[in-house]
Amino acid sequence: MKFLSQTLKLITINLKSVPARWGATLVIVVGLAGVVGVITALQSMSQGMVATLRATGSPDRAIVLRGGSNSELSSFFTRDQAIVIEQAPGVAKGADGKPLASGEIIVIAERKLRRSGTDSNVSMRGVGPAGFAMRPELKIVEGRAFQPGLQEIIVGKKAQEQFLGLEVGSKVQIRGSEWNVVGAFTSNGDAHESEAMVDIETAQSAFRRNGYSSLLVKLDDPAEFEAFKDSLTTDPRLQVDVQKEVEYFSAQSRNFTRTIGVLVSVVGVIMGLGAVFAALNTMYSAIAARTVEIATLRALGFGGGVVVLATIAEAMTLALIGGLIGGAGAYLFFNGYTVSTLGAGFTQVAFSFRVTPQLLANGLILSLFVGFLGGFFPALRAARMQIATALRAA
Repeated sequence: MKFLSQTLKLITINLKSVPARWGATLVIVVGLAGVVGVITALQSMSQGMVATLRATGSPDRAIVLRGGSNSELSSFFTRDQAIVIEQAPGVAKGADGKPLASGEIIVIAERKLRRSGTDSNVSMRGVGPAGFAMRPELKIVEGRAFQPGLQEIIVGKKAQEQFLGLEVGSKVQIRGSEWNVVGAFTSNGDAHESEAMVDIETAQSAFRRNGYSSLLVKLDDPAEFEAFKDSLTTDPRLQVDVQKEVEYFSAQSRNFTRTIGVLVSVVGVIMGLGAVFAALNTMYSAIAARTVEIATLRALGFGGGVVVLATIAEAMTLALIGGLIGGAGAYLFFNGYTVSTLGAGFTQVAFSFRVTPQLLANGLILSLFVGFLGGFFPALRAARMQIATALRAA
């Protein structure tokens, strides 16, 4: 009990002395706030991208691509192949008795980004009635749906936020043709909100496509996916890759997530080392300025272990304050902030930063670890200080 009582008393004394050395204290607090804020912001970007793509799709839907294709943009099916796929076992039927399968095409249109005015790519997805029937999450929130046979577009709300000239009622030039924007839609915040959608037949005619980029099918039972996949991959008439829709879109974020992970590691190591050295320097300076005070406390009976714990606790407390400030700053400035970046198909995918409780907790753990490292060696120096020598130096 005496050890604990002495430790608490010394921690209190140390913390009360902080206002007398604000300059040195701010080095630790500001440094850790910067480290935690930057790393949390980078990780929240990765979290937002992953969450957007993982929200795309449903467990009872599968997507079929040409074998070896990395994305819909590089895939192609003929109409005859699409019919074979639609007739595969396990495909659900609609009220009209027809297979719930949607042959779709993906083409790229060039638009200017709002934030920079530079040219970028937006995906245009050609879909038919079955495509809408299988996506109940897609809802028109402004204007109306496009009419088959007309050069009309509906645009995802995130695409509207990121690109110029996609407001409802506007006209856009795409590859020499004029298209009318007649509606805007939401889709539970998934990747489709970064797209524009048009009638499949009109798109095939306008872009001279006789087939499809992909085929989206609804399964009778998600548990039948493997049987459905086997029936297609073993069919000699086809050479296809079959994936659950959710898994397909989740895979599109892997390269981005890997890149962000490397960036976070590099930045984290560099900034973390800087924060550790700043904390070391600050704590060494604080101990040097309080040599007589620490020696006096030792002479009054405060043990070396008490000094070690109190010094480390002081450094970790300052680091925790910095971590809290950095985490709060990351949350206030970045949580929900919408940006866009290139997806796997070289088109822009819009997503929002997500500063999650887990990321905030990770930031605080990092700040405490840095504070511990920054206080440990100065604490040892204080504990090993010769009392008589320190008092004579005064």
